[in-house]
Amino acid sequence: MTLNKIIFADVVEMDIKTINSLLDEINADRTVPKNIRHSVQKAREDLNNEKQDIPIRINSAISILDEVSNDPNIPIYTRTQIWNIVSMLEVIDEKAKLEGKAE
Repeated sequence: MTLNKIIFADVVEMDIKTINSLLDEINADRTVPKNIRHSVQKAREDLNNEKQDIPIRINSAISILDEVSNDPNIPIYTRTQIWNIVSMLEVIDEKAKLEGKAE
């Protein structure tokens, strides 16, 4: 493994830890409906599933969060949090694509 791949993997893991803490905040918020918290937990589990490659994990989480953000019962603040998380995941996904092309 090259030094760039090691650095990239460390950066991705730090970003995923940040996203995990943001998802945990949503899960801990009791003003968020239970079905939305359940979907957020599922997105977190998919994101942390080390059996899958990073792009698959990210796209699975994005898909779940995108669906949740369209729920009419979601609090506005939570919707904004989810949009921010999705944006962060998209940036990581783009980095992964660039890293894959650099090989």
